[in-house]
Amino acid sequence: MSKGSIQVISCKAAVCWGEGEPLVIEEIQVEPPQASEVRVKMICAGLCHTDILCSKGYPLIIEFRSPNCVSSSISQALFPRILGHEGAGKITFSCSVVESVGEGVTELKEGDLIIPTFIGECKECENCCSGKTNLCEKYPTLYHGLMLDNSSRMSVRGQRLYHLFTCSTWSEYMVINVNYVVKIDPRVPPTHASMLSCAFSTGFGATWKETQVESGSSIAVFGLGAVGLGVVEGARIRGASKIIGIDLNEEKKEKGKVFGMTDFINPGGSDKSVAEAIKELTGGLGVDYSFECTGVASLINEGLEATALGRGVTIVIGVSHETIALVNINSLICGKTVKGSMFGGIKPQSDLQSIIDKCINEELHLDALVTHEIQLDEIGQAFELLKQSDCVKVVILI
Repeated sequence: MSKGSIQVISCKAAVCWGEGEPLVIEEIQVEPPQASEVRVKMICAGLCHTDILCSKGYPLIIEFRSPNCVSSSISQALFPRILGHEGAGKITFSCSVVESVGEGVTELKEGDLIIPTFIGECKECENCCSGKTNLCEKYPTLYHGLMLDNSSRMSVRGQRLYHLFTCSTWSEYMVINVNYVVKIDPRVPPTHASMLSCAFSTGFGATWKETQVESGSSIAVFGLGAVGLGVVEGARIRGASKIIGIDLNEEKKEKGKVFGMTDFINPGGSDKSVAEAIKELTGGLGVDYSFECTGVASLINEGLEATALGRGVTIVIGVSHETIALVNINSLICGKTVKGSMFGGIKPQSDLQSIIDKCINEELHLDALVTHEIQLDEIGQAFELLKQSDCVKVVILI
């Protein structure tokens, strides 16, 4: 353990004390990192749709098992909690820098710039070796709001604080297991790096890794937020010939064009179903791929019906309070497919570097995603900003 890491740090963080309650800036204590952990100084973080859901008591009812974590079923909201799972790093203006490292950490050192991730990659378990999924069994997404040893490194007035997944980026400091960290090149602009932790990468990866969209393909994207625009960008780079964006917000039309969208549907102004409107734009055939990014359960079937007979693929990305969706069984029997996707199928250690390289080469339109910047003390404004029609991504400067 590094010399500077032996002290408990007191710092500011945005604490959510209960379901639907406003965030409160509190002075918290952050313990030193233990074995295989790093303590990170946060300077910037992102606001994701999942953060909002969890602040409202989103019930993470998930069965999970790994060699490092007891099999559990989480059925209750976890409070008090520090939200935030997007963040990245640069020493002055960006998002996070490694402050100290725990025993056994050799791949990172103090001062390194990192991106926290909510899934790990051991490269050894059955899932990692299968070539079929990015969901590592040894380092899974953590739904219990704690470290791998079922404890927390963060507290407020002696009371344990829960994370959001593997980390809590809405804090001046946090501790995270090194297996959920990716070191980044300092040439990546800080706000861009922050979005690679979840939103943009999730959408981009869905076209690049999860489906491997072919050149000349047609796709439909339900919801043009940060995730949906990542899908549009990925489809453009993959060579899709028709990229249809669907959103109730008319202002997203011009934003979508920046990322490569070719057609736009605002379902609020038509008596037709979205699937019917999509088929009209594709000669009655439907699209090769549809991507549901809103978390509205009914749109999963709408996406399914909008795809081509016998070969259409619908990727479910968005999360919501709705845990059950009704789909047309006949469409499935006729060869259409519905598939879920976590982090766009991206493996943090093996795949994320390719997206980082695209950032360095200025191949991505990430500047267009960031519409608002606020200070940590202004965190209460963040949720309200998301309701504004021109808002895509809020970056929190810490």
